[in-house]
Formats: sequence, C-alpha cells, structure tokens
Amino acid sequence: MDTLQSIIIAIVEGLTEFLPVSSTAHMKITNPLIGVTPNAFTDMFEIVIQLAAILSVVTIYHKQFFDFKKPRFYIKLVVAVIPALIGGYFLKKHIDSALSNLNFIAWVMIGGGILLLFVDRLFKNNTADHEEKISYPKAFIIGCFQVLSILLPGLSRSAATIVGGMSQKLTRRLAAEFSFFLAVPTMLAASAKSFMDVYKEHKEVLVKDNFITLGIGAVIAYIVALIAVKFFIGYLQKHGFKLFGWYRIVAGLIVLLLLQQGIIK
Repeated sequence: MDTLQSIIIAIVEGLTEFLPVSSTAHMKITNPLIGVTPNAFTDMFEIVIQLAAILSVVTIYHKQFFDFKKPRFYIKLVVAVIPALIGGYFLKKHIDSALSNLNFIAWVMIGGGILLLFVDRLFKNNTADHEEKISYPKAFIIGCFQVLSILLPGLSRSAATIVGGMSQKLTRRLAAEFSFFLAVPTMLAASAKSFMDVYKEHKEVLVKDNFITLGIGAVIAYIVALIAVKFFIGYLQKHGFKLFGWYRIVAGLIVLLLLQQGIIK
C-alpha cells in the first residue's frame, strides 16, 4: 500500500464509518479497484483507521464522553461491548472468511439496504431521547445487535447498533449517538487485538514506512469523519434511513456486476 492508496482508503473510511452503509464493505471493495493487495498490514490498517475515524466522536461529544460524574454511562458501554468481545473471540475464523468474500458482502449490503427501507416505519413512535433512559439490559441488547455486524460483514456496525437501539424505543438521534459511543471501546479492543496479532505473526510489516502510512491514513480518516458524523446526525433527524437503504441496494448490485465481469475479484 502506497501513500496515495492509504489516503483514498482513509477518505472512504471517514466518509462511511458513521453512515449505515458499512465502511468495512466499502474499504474491501475499494482495495481491488485501486490495486491494493490484502495482507497483514492492510488488514491492520483498515482496523486502526476505523478507530481513528471513531475518535472523532470523542472530539465532538467530549463533554458527554468525559463527564466522570456519570459512571453509569461508562458501565453501559462496558455492558454493551461484552457481546462483541465474546463474538469476536469465538468467531474469528468465520469473520476472516466472510471478510474475504466480496460476493457475500455484496448480498449482505443489499439485504441490509432492504431492511433500512422499512426501519423508520417500524420504529416511528420511539420516545426515549436521553441517555439516562438506556438501561443496562437495553445496552446489552444493543451490544448483541452489534454482533450481527461481526457475523455479517457488509451489514454495518452503525446500522446494526442503531436499529438495535431503535428496537429498544430509542429515538433515531439517541440510537445513533449511543452507537457512536459504543464504537469507541469496540474499535479500541479490535485495534489492540489486530496490532498484537501482527506483532506476534508478522513483525516484518512493523517498519517505519508502514507506520508513516498508517499515521497519514489515521489523520485523514479522523478529519473526514468529523465532517461526516455531523452531516449524518442532521440528515438522520430530518429524513431517516430510506436514502441509505436505496444506496446500499444499488451499491451491492454494482459490486455483484463488477464481480461477474471480473473487474474485481
């Protein structure tokens, strides 16, 4: 992966991390289009820049995220992240296999898009609009929805957790914000695990040039995500999910066509 490729992937990640369209799917699809060959470093790169993008949430919501007078908020995040930690540990082989299957990812994108077409109608009477209304059981259930995005690459972590939140009577705004907060411990754990795996099995990729590439990608993903998350919250409150549903369906069909024509593999 050269510098230009890392910049392109980072922009894609920053734009899509908080949208319910699957940033992972977009990166996996972008890689072959720009000539990136998957390897231990690129896999780690994708996870770490996701963390960088997610840290934009900490910047935007810093007053809420660092309000240590409300320990229940942090306990809820711990409760919510537990299912993903367990699922990620026991489902690693499945995850690695699914992430390398663009055909599978494309169909999941289409299926998730169809679901998003009806989400607003299914949960139109939700009234819980303050974090205090998220109980520990509700936080755990939202965390279980996050596991679905691990099982089904292309589903979108944000889409799964936002829908999970709305299933617990959270408003679209609160469900999205809690999804953003939950992403922080989730991706911290994923990044730490990815780095340790590379350190144990592929130390040869931990060289200065790769760290520079990783740093450039992380900074760009963070900056782009700052813009994207503000747009998403504003759009979501006014218009809901339908546009993202149609986008996912069209994008998934395009990927299937590209695969059929042999343009990507």
